[in-house]
Amino acid sequence: MSYNTCPRLLIAGTNSGSGKTTIVNAILRAIQKQNIPLYGFKCGPDYIDPMFHKAALGIPSYNLDLFFSSEQECKNLLAKHTPNNGIGIIEGVMGFYDGISGTTDVASSAHLARATNTPTVLVVRPKGQSLSVGATLYGFKNFAPNTLKGVIFNGVSSSMYPLYKKIAQEVGLKSYGYLPEIKQTEIPSRHLGLVTADELNTLQQQIDILACEAQKSIDITGLIELSKTAPALFNENQLYTIKNKSVRIGVAKDKAFCFYYQDNLDLLEENGAELIPFSPLNDKYLPENISGLYIGGGYPELYTDELSNNKSMLYSINCAINNKMPTIAECGGFMYLHSSIVTLDGVSYPMADVIKTTAHMTNKLQNFGYITMTAQKDCLVSKKGETMNAHEFHYCKSDNSGNDFYAEKPNGKSWNCVYANDTLYAGYPHLYFRANTHIISRFLNSCAKFGGNL
Repeated sequence: MSYNTCPRLLIAGTNSGSGKTTIVNAILRAIQKQNIPLYGFKCGPDYIDPMFHKAALGIPSYNLDLFFSSEQECKNLLAKHTPNNGIGIIEGVMGFYDGISGTTDVASSAHLARATNTPTVLVVRPKGQSLSVGATLYGFKNFAPNTLKGVIFNGVSSSMYPLYKKIAQEVGLKSYGYLPEIKQTEIPSRHLGLVTADELNTLQQQIDILACEAQKSIDITGLIELSKTAPALFNENQLYTIKNKSVRIGVAKDKAFCFYYQDNLDLLEENGAELIPFSPLNDKYLPENISGLYIGGGYPELYTDELSNNKSMLYSINCAINNKMPTIAECGGFMYLHSSIVTLDGVSYPMADVIKTTAHMTNKLQNFGYITMTAQKDCLVSKKGETMNAHEFHYCKSDNSGNDFYAEKPNGKSWNCVYANDTLYAGYPHLYFRANTHIISRFLNSCAKFGGNL
């Protein structure tokens, strides 16, 4: 057990689209300019926002998710990563109180803030409002128990800010400033959310512009002082150490495959794995001397032509998996293993041909949200009857999504999914290893056996 003063803040929003990511990146860079050590965190299962934290900070950003982890586990992760002489900035998810299935605040930003005793600042975009902002702030402040301490107004002018500041004070919330509309810093979106940080050539310039504005219009010193009011935390983490499992695992990492929980990668390394990145887009073959594969999610549908034309990589992956190399393929990785992907314009692109069926892009979300999966047989990541918490978020529909796991949402909706055997997990659901620690031991055992290290 280790003690950490753990200065920290949670930046929440009234709703998706309030500008949380913009405000968080502006604050991160502004504080970083004061040479204060920082770590980024994201409430919930999002992959893209942590990529922006990493791009802004140059350090990893971690997910804190109360569907996947206990309240104590989230405290442990905060205490483990937040520098004693620095600050942890947590970006909220959706609206402040929006939790599982939209009917409860369980696993919401508000829940995480309460569970970790983290002071919260609410981002409000009062477009088309004046005095009505008071009703919004009053509602958020009094709706349920919370740790709200202040507010930042987004997309407002310097002339309107004094009015909004006065309204916040009357409601009992301190105003920590505002950010005006800055057109050149807008981040475009697509079907799974914001475009990824790696796709924006001007990202550093955009973040610098935001930070410069934040230094003028946001009370950065006040936010730093607020972070120091958070009570200390104790890190009770225990490593799930698996001895004698030194293995090399190839991890697909490029613009097409970039959705990974940093905690998943850390846990693999902490338990003996050497992670070898490779690019299905640009590399001709898999890395040499690997004994396992991890192909995460991302945007393979945006790079179907490049992926399909890289025949040597497709052949290399097909041979490796058919030769029983242990493989985890999630969502975009699962799509890549199909015989083909059909894009919205009806064009079919051959893929790795491991899963003998076709994936079709659609115009709407398919299965979406948190799920609990039950294994229908012993396999690479689970024994029959074991459960795993996971989540899905995709616009793609497979002709056959598999039947080796039974998935159920908190609202009761259920379906079969995933192809799984002794050496393969391939399906739309994204896995969070810390919530399902048997994944680590079974996967690494299988990799060690394949590589002759067991």
